[in-house]
Amino acid sequence: MRKFLNSIDYNVMLKERELVIVDNSLQKAIQAMSKPLSTVLCITSFLPRECGIATYSGDLVKALRAQFGNSIALSICPLESDTEIHVYDEPVKYSLNVDQPCNYAALAYAINGDEEIVQVLIQHEFGFFESHETDLELFVSDLEKPVNLVFHTVLPNPNPQHLAHVRRLAAICAAIVVLTKSSANLLINQYQIPKEKVKIIPHGTHLVSHGNKELLKEKYNLSGHIVLSTFGLLSEGKSIETTLAAMPAIIDKNPQVLFLIIGKTHPSVVKREGEKYRQMLEKQVNDLGISKHVRFVNTFLPLSELLEYLQLTDVYLFTSKDPNQAVSGTFSYAISSGCPIISTPIPHAIEVLKNDAGIIFDFGDSKRLAEEVVNLISDESKRNNISFNALHLMASTAWQNSAIAHAALFVSHNGHFFSPKYQMPPINLAHFQRLTTLFGMIQFSKINLPDIDSGYTIDDNARAMVALCQYYELTFDQNVLPLINIYLEFIRFCQQDDGQFLNYVDEQENFTVQNFETNLEDSNGRTVWALGYLISMDHLLPTHLSLLAISLIQNAMNHVGKIHSTRAIAFSIKGLYYRGLKHRSDQNKNLVKELANRLVQMYRHESKPNWRWFESYLTYANSILPEALLCAWIATGDVLYKEIAVESFHFLLDQIFVDGSIKVVSNKHWSNVLPLEVNPVGGEQPIDVAYTVIALARFYEATGNNMYKEKMHQAFNWFLGDNHLKQIIYNPITGGCYDGLEEHSVNLNQGAESTVSYLMARLTLEKVTTGNFKKNGQRKAQSMIEVE
Repeated sequence: MRKFLNSIDYNVMLKERELVIVDNSLQKAIQAMSKPLSTVLCITSFLPRECGIATYSGDLVKALRAQFGNSIALSICPLESDTEIHVYDEPVKYSLNVDQPCNYAALAYAINGDEEIVQVLIQHEFGFFESHETDLELFVSDLEKPVNLVFHTVLPNPNPQHLAHVRRLAAICAAIVVLTKSSANLLINQYQIPKEKVKIIPHGTHLVSHGNKELLKEKYNLSGHIVLSTFGLLSEGKSIETTLAAMPAIIDKNPQVLFLIIGKTHPSVVKREGEKYRQMLEKQVNDLGISKHVRFVNTFLPLSELLEYLQLTDVYLFTSKDPNQAVSGTFSYAISSGCPIISTPIPHAIEVLKNDAGIIFDFGDSKRLAEEVVNLISDESKRNNISFNALHLMASTAWQNSAIAHAALFVSHNGHFFSPKYQMPPINLAHFQRLTTLFGMIQFSKINLPDIDSGYTIDDNARAMVALCQYYELTFDQNVLPLINIYLEFIRFCQQDDGQFLNYVDEQENFTVQNFETNLEDSNGRTVWALGYLISMDHLLPTHLSLLAISLIQNAMNHVGKIHSTRAIAFSIKGLYYRGLKHRSDQNKNLVKELANRLVQMYRHESKPNWRWFESYLTYANSILPEALLCAWIATGDVLYKEIAVESFHFLLDQIFVDGSIKVVSNKHWSNVLPLEVNPVGGEQPIDVAYTVIALARFYEATGNNMYKEKMHQAFNWFLGDNHLKQIIYNPITGGCYDGLEEHSVNLNQGAESTVSYLMARLTLEKVTTGNFKKNGQRKAQSMIEVE
């Protein structure tokens, strides 16, 4: 296996730009600036307060701001008490002392008079308002703004007083949010809350760039240990003693085991009883003679350090003894870190750890716990399967997806105040580093870990070269030049003596039999596109790169004219177009015309009044076809190419854009003649969205028509969550892109094709938004093209 390029720092982050088109007059802009922001007031315990809901709220607010910026303004109103007052890291306009009844009415009066606040979000836990239930009800009743109340706990079999309290709260709120299906069922069936008022938004989980477990163990002096862990603010309800009682039996079979108890004692517990519970645990450890196998990490860890502890954990233990604990943030953190989990049967665990995603044991059953831990330690394959299954089940609960769900909640009540706009993630090349060896870009990943056994393809390396040429054009970052060189050298490796390119290479750098069983025209067309793109930048790149690209594309010319695959023709036209920007010749122009005429022939053969397309079906990479004809028009001036390009592209856009969102053709029906109404849900791939973004940019650049620019943003938002699942497809933590959007789930593997496709789309949007077009003759298109 080749050494990954860890020596080069490719974690390049561009300063995030707010991609907003300002077309208003100065007067309108001044009016907009003076208009108060439509703000959601979040009433919650908040950091630096040390409690689970404070952490939850901090994560939610961070996610909403990262996902939507100022298009959803948030303001924090911290919950405090006579003994719990903090200094906060951000400006706090209001606070609520829950122990002072007069504060409730005063806060309601202030909120009602505040023009900026248009909606209220309350994070509720019964302990916050103990003995002040009536004050809370009156407060919510007094508010004149819609209130969303988040119940972090829903008790089963409520007594009459508690039932009446919850029902009164629900009656005066716009929506009741719960974090699990079981909580929703309790509210609907036992509390008789109307189903339409109950919304489920699962507890958020962190996206994690999974690291090397052994290196992390070494970092924390845990090498050689089988690590069990649990974490959270300690209290009696954690029932850590259940695990300690199981430890002797576990140690007997696994002497190298070490149990980490991560977290300080809950501040409320310290105020009430000091460190009594921790001291009891320490005594139990000593009495059992297991002190060498238990380590207390007695601190409130920062998130990055906590996630590393969880990633190095071999088995995570959740032993809460409260059967009514609806949800646990610690549980969610562990799953997102890939920990195989053994848990007591709280509702959250029962709901999530199904279908081989974890193991359930009964409350306080130390003997059963020991058996399950021993069995799991001895079966690495089972641990990996549990971890993999849980990650896929929990993918939809990422904080970014929670932010999307909350934005939809806010819009559902008084949407005229809100127009959520997805924020562009900073450009992150980290996954390129992981995928790239000294030989080339690896084809597939398992989650975000490159799968070297999958080998390499010229398809991925050609696209990767285009993406990093785009990146270099925008940033002039010298760090990416070695990568561009690697991808170009891979292309040279794949070129045969006759000038054609093979596609598939295994881990040992051998060409595979796939090359002789598969039509390679599309791969050859993509490679011509990539070489032409690099040549068009020869004024920016080191000379040796452009000279090699010129040589490779020239060697391929004998075969380009023989290509007949529709998309291979299109890719080749793009490559020749780019080549012609710097190296004009009659040969190049004539070859563009020859290939473009083939597309025209196909279009005339298949096109009908209600079917303006080149084939009798829509398959993959559809946008490349009209884009290629537009390039042919720019290169040759033949107006026929322009007319068909516009007509066919508008036909395609009508099929894949509905109500401002994109839905590309499913790969489930590539070979079927459509009407598109039967196009199934799912099977959408990042590469098709990326090619659409690139084509829209081409048409916008050529015409100046803002319709194309608007649709570019709409299409790109598919990656950020504007799709039928309302889930992110791009992972901003790893820098990778998920491999596909299915009917009910997202494929979490982050392979080369999807990751490179996202980056091409992201860089294309960056270039268009900043107005950084090449001044290389394409401007003439603006005066030549007409858009119907």
